[in-house]
Amino acid sequence: MQESRITIEYIKMLKRPVFTTREISDMSGKSMSVVTQALNYLGKHNVVKKLYRGVWMEVTDKLISPYMLLPHLFKSTRVYVSFLSALHLYDIIEQIPQTITLASTLHSRNIKTTISTFVVHQLSPEFFSGFDWYKGADKFLIAKPEKALADCLYLFTRKKKQYGYFPELNLRSPFSIKKAREWVQKIPDKKARLHAMDKFEELIGKWQERQREEVFG
Repeated sequence: MQESRITIEYIKMLKRPVFTTREISDMSGKSMSVVTQALNYLGKHNVVKKLYRGVWMEVTDKLISPYMLLPHLFKSTRVYVSFLSALHLYDIIEQIPQTITLASTLHSRNIKTTISTFVVHQLSPEFFSGFDWYKGADKFLIAKPEKALADCLYLFTRKKKQYGYFPELNLRSPFSIKKAREWVQKIPDKKARLHAMDKFEELIGKWQERQREEVFG
């Protein structure tokens, strides 16, 4: 079909594998319904693959990072990668999380795509800070290492106990225990802050004990 050939041309013009129906519609001047029909046709022929409602990828031999979806899934709101996903990206924990964990000021929810599940956790607006652009190949916002740990303890105080359990933490430099403690002390709710501080000091104590064992046997 003619529309599918035109659609492929615009996909190539973007020079990136992940795109949206809206982008192709705006570029081509075709209606959303016409573009959707063309993309569905291309999907049946394994030229493109639908990742989520209105979000697609060009099928190539290159692996697609789930983090490439973030700008397209959250166009109207700001989120940042945090919690276990951020700790793993910083090599603070070895275990690969089964989902990608995100922080937001909006209500918590899960977004299932064909390549990954994104779990959005709500933070209070006063605690929604301490993040910057990721230094790797993909472009997305990510918590600073110390804030990612503090965010975990924020959830831990809200009956999400899995965010206070870490089989082994790597808190070697450049991770700053001092900065992490300062972030935990900024948790707005006093009761939650005290609970988080107790857990934080417990984690730090266990890590320091392991370091002594490594040094002295």
